[in-house]
Amino acid sequence: MCDNHHTHDTSPHKGIEHEGHDLEHKKWSRRSFVQALGIAGSGSMFLGSNLISASAPSPLTAAVAAAETDNILVLIRLSGGNDGLSTVIPIQQYDSYANARPNIYIPESKVLKLTDDFGVPTYMSALEPLWGDGQFKAVHGVGYENQSLSHFTGSDIFANTDLETTGFSGENTGWMGRHFEDLYPDYLINPPASPAAIQIGNLSNLVFQGEETNYAFVTNNVDQLEQIAQTGLFYDVDAETPFDNCMYGDQLRFLRGVANTTYEYAGTIHEAYMAGQNQVEYQDNGFARQLALLARLIKGNLGTKVYMISLGGFDTHGNQPEVHERLMSNLSVAINNFYEDLAFTEQDDNVLSMTFSEFGRRIFENGSNGTDHGKAAPTLFFGSGLSGSAFVGDHPSLDEPNNRGNLEYTMDFRNLYGTVLAEWLCVPRASVEKHLLGHPYQAIDLGFNCSGETFDDIAMDNDPPILPETPPSQDPNDPNIDILDGIVHTPYYPQSSAPHIHLEMPVSAHVDIELFNILGQRVGTLYNQIMLEGELDINIREQMRDSLSTGKYIYRISVGDKKMSKSVMIS
Repeated sequence: MCDNHHTHDTSPHKGIEHEGHDLEHKKWSRRSFVQALGIAGSGSMFLGSNLISASAPSPLTAAVAAAETDNILVLIRLSGGNDGLSTVIPIQQYDSYANARPNIYIPESKVLKLTDDFGVPTYMSALEPLWGDGQFKAVHGVGYENQSLSHFTGSDIFANTDLETTGFSGENTGWMGRHFEDLYPDYLINPPASPAAIQIGNLSNLVFQGEETNYAFVTNNVDQLEQIAQTGLFYDVDAETPFDNCMYGDQLRFLRGVANTTYEYAGTIHEAYMAGQNQVEYQDNGFARQLALLARLIKGNLGTKVYMISLGGFDTHGNQPEVHERLMSNLSVAINNFYEDLAFTEQDDNVLSMTFSEFGRRIFENGSNGTDHGKAAPTLFFGSGLSGSAFVGDHPSLDEPNNRGNLEYTMDFRNLYGTVLAEWLCVPRASVEKHLLGHPYQAIDLGFNCSGETFDDIAMDNDPPILPETPPSQDPNDPNIDILDGIVHTPYYPQSSAPHIHLEMPVSAHVDIELFNILGQRVGTLYNQIMLEGELDINIREQMRDSLSTGKYIYRISVGDKKMSKSVMIS
């Protein structure tokens, strides 16, 4: 009997606002136990009393596979909740962005401007060649209605596409699992000759889960997949097990030995690894090693169509600038190396990569030089199949967050999944909508088109600037604007000081104050946050970092759906 004792806390934990935030990270889900033993995966499985292993495909699956596209999809999981505003910087909303993050915003001098309206941090500059070659698109505001702020629930929803998921209740299959279930209807009897999918990092992810099995060849980490690729063996039977001090240790070693003799995919992966080679030098970090290994398997013609890798550490409640710079610098360099490597064999045209994360982060920084769990965030796409670089869709307004300071989503993530399935992997629309649990997705023009469908028009920014916002039509000198629904705002001019705005709020509310010049061009944001009931004085020059010329300006106050404006003289 093993000498281990555990206690279990069964109370729910929902995120940073609750005491259970840290416990949520430690708590195992119902899927984690078997995976943690290191014997999860689809290459060998029990069906009744028989051990099933990978073998030659049946005539039906061979016919289906022959009709498949040569395109390959790489899913990149940014685990922890990636901060979108540190990934794609909205230059046209820069003042709002900087004012919301006075200690962690990225200075303009460190923004790589890709269009007049959007840029990325200079620590992501390794992506600039991809942008120039038309191989980088970013889709704004990706999320869904009533987005969960829980790591586990959020991860499940992005995997199972079931918006009703809460805690342990929800759809137990994933969007890719449902696709492979259709593609390989006799999978349990005759799996395909190559793994349908390969996944590095396995805990609690539903992406490839079907009704009967998980369709991915799963390894716990890149070390394990590298061992398989180099040796053709799935397990080291001499390695320590979690149960070495009890009777189960010998049984687990026996199971691992049996798995090695029946896990034909390990040999297939080894053959592809030996046939391919890396032709660029990758950095020495876990994420780069994952992409280097994928490149070698792809170049060795493994035949796998979908891969999933992970980059963790994005739960940046504290010390965000340093952490995010390290993570996204590693990602950018590795992605650039990956496509450079594939280009040596002209396979880069057939490989599309896309990022996803369980949620974004809030607009406003917290008190620990970080950001808390939020909602919408961009999805990044890479590959020459994109046929041009661009920022796609509508960026959420920083000036109109919800009452908790979150960006509202402008792009349903299921539209991107549907587009990738239908237009990149060439799955018929009826099947795609079934895989999305009946969601009638809107196909997005990402540069590839397998179905021949006409895409609906959607905003795309690949260079031209958006015209500046015009000021409100109200007369700024209208005396009725001074007091509206109990809100008082008055410009005043202290002696020997810059002009101020005095604001009185009868209730607590989110207040946004923007400044326009007399031509109606937006100059910047003076204030954008929750204001408690009471009074506030705003030094205009101080808020604008003393960058204003002398002259007449107009400020506009927005509270809810109410907007109030007035002129002010800057001397």
